[in-house]
Amino acid sequence: MPYFLLAQVAVGVVAGGGSPVLDSLPLSLAAYAVSLPLVAVSGLFGLVRPMSVAAVRAMCAVPGERLAEGRARSWAARGRTAAWWTLHLGVGALVSGMTLAVPPMAVVLIALPFVSALREIPLGFGCLSTRTESYVAPLLGIGLLAGLVLCAAGATALLARLAPVLLGPTAADRLAAAEERAADLALRGRLARELHDAVGHALSAVTLQASAARRVLDSDPGFVREALAAIEDTTRRTVGELDAVLGLLREGDGTEAGRAGPAPTLAADLEGLLARSRAAGTPISTHQDPGPAGDWARLPALASREAYRIVQEGLSNALRHGAAPVDLRILVRERNGHSEMEITMTNGPAASPEVGEAREARTTGGRGLRGAAERAALLGGHVEAGRHEGGWRLRAVLPLGGAAR
Repeated sequence: MPYFLLAQVAVGVVAGGGSPVLDSLPLSLAAYAVSLPLVAVSGLFGLVRPMSVAAVRAMCAVPGERLAEGRARSWAARGRTAAWWTLHLGVGALVSGMTLAVPPMAVVLIALPFVSALREIPLGFGCLSTRTESYVAPLLGIGLLAGLVLCAAGATALLARLAPVLLGPTAADRLAAAEERAADLALRGRLARELHDAVGHALSAVTLQASAARRVLDSDPGFVREALAAIEDTTRRTVGELDAVLGLLREGDGTEAGRAGPAPTLAADLEGLLARSRAAGTPISTHQDPGPAGDWARLPALASREAYRIVQEGLSNALRHGAAPVDLRILVRERNGHSEMEITMTNGPAASPEVGEAREARTTGGRGLRGAAERAALLGGHVEAGRHEGGWRLRAVLPLGGAAR
């Protein structure tokens, strides 16, 4: 109606203002034709698409996955939205005009044989007027109502069929949606890895320490005090790491993301991790060679963090399955002109590999090793895990050049 009223003013000015536009069918149709380009221009605005999509979902029963989400950004999408907007309002205007005019005239035609006074009032056009024969008028009135219903149903079917074509997602919309889903899955995977590695290792260590302390509660109070101190230290550090992981969930609001503590690294936290694992009763021998870097602090931060988590996962498995002793080797070397870190963790033959596999399948479903592989893949490396000389070996190779990316 706003478009039509504006076009009506323009048509009235061009026609000279001799007669009101609404009193003349040709001028009314001219105003209707002039309003359509105005509708098309306004349909280019980005907010028209979400409004149109909401209307289609509510009234045309079109499945939501066949329609685009959000504002139209590309000009191709805006052009298609403008075509839909023009079709929707153009057809809607015709059906609305028919809805206003047809029912009253149909009622007059149906009542014409029973109300003789209606014949004295000149209404309608041609055969659809009060001059129509009385025995024909009711049939024409019923036909008008049926035609109105058919037109409305046809308009609905037309719009429902064309809505997915004109309001459906473009290639750019599908790409944006796929990128959003990929980012969401990546964040979920990152959170799952961090929670599994931080909390899983702590629970394994605390369980073993508490179990050992319970066994010697009466005979060795000194050991019990050491175990409780180790449990306190482990849980305190894990709470900090958990806060850091939860901080990832708040990165989107820009206010809380930086408040969580830094993630653990080889340089700052490896010795503490080894000490806590030894306190849980796992003998660990280590060989560390930072290579050309000179010390672990000079490693790329991302590589240092992911390497720490891989070592933590290996020690968690050793604690969980009781595979002692553990030999840990962390080496940085040059290969083909590129630096890479190799982490090798070998569990002694104290635990049966079959038992370890069964317990791992029951307790964690192998998620820890999958997480370690994902961490290595993040840097362009790989992880191997399997039986080795009667025990179990975890080997990870991390290219340090990929850490900068």
